[in-house]
Amino acid sequence: MIEKAVKLLKSGELVAFPTETVYGLGADASNPDAVRKIFEAKNRPADHPVILHIYDQSQLDHWVESVPEIAYQLIQHFWPGPMTLIFKAKKTVSPLITGNQDTIGLRMPSHPVARELLKQFGGAIAAPSANRFGKISPTKAIHVQEELGDKVKLIIDGGDCSLGIESTIIDVTHAPPVLLRPGPLDIDAIKKISGVLVISQDKDSPRVSGSLVSHYAPKTPVKLFQFYDYKNQYNIGVMSFQDKSKNISEKTVWVKMPHDPVLYAHALYATLRELDSKNLDYIYIELPPDEIIWQAIRDRLNRAASY
Repeated sequence: MIEKAVKLLKSGELVAFPTETVYGLGADASNPDAVRKIFEAKNRPADHPVILHIYDQSQLDHWVESVPEIAYQLIQHFWPGPMTLIFKAKKTVSPLITGNQDTIGLRMPSHPVARELLKQFGGAIAAPSANRFGKISPTKAIHVQEELGDKVKLIIDGGDCSLGIESTIIDVTHAPPVLLRPGPLDIDAIKKISGVLVISQDKDSPRVSGSLVSHYAPKTPVKLFQFYDYKNQYNIGVMSFQDKSKNISEKTVWVKMPHDPVLYAHALYATLRELDSKNLDYIYIELPPDEIIWQAIRDRLNRAASY
């Protein structure tokens, strides 16, 4: 399967593959025509950059102007893993990859299938999430098939993604570095390495994947709640930390979510997809605690509800 995927990538085709975060829709990053197919398949805006996946740290030199010392420290501790770093891009990099910016995002995934694919391919693979733009990210191979169908030549089934939400994105073009998108990594752990970490995304920050106000959204409207403030409607789904009480209609589709943020992240997108398939009027989701360990989850939920 890996050998077939490598041949397809080298011939300019799209291949979906698993990472520890979500499934990616991959193309040869050095082939602008292949990268353009990603945008067409996802209906992705041309100014929205894509993240490059690499196998080895030495590949950075082909894509970035320089690697700051802080980036080396983060790479040492968090690569391979769910951390994307934003660098200054070399002028030779296609604007399709950068979204017409002077920055570029790269990461080194830890999933064994992704690692082997990148090793055998030998180059960088451009790979945003393998779904239609702005919709729920795929964490299973079947999600990719349902979303993209024959728009992708090959889907490598590597099982469920272990983490279930997209990578943490850190901008290392500034000192101190800036958190542009929370993800699976512990922010306190990042701070221990970086010394200072600015948690911000202002108008001057680079555009990055998953940074739009509305993102990760199902077709069904999402409403967030902290208490049981929804009406007892019949045709709704509920994602809650609580058990379903007796006064809730039997027709309400109730999903009890894990109290652990790691387990919650793993289940989040698959649960949203399952509820979205039931032709409900609304999906009500209980907000997690306003704590730093839940920051990435709250980020995804707020964007899903903004739709």
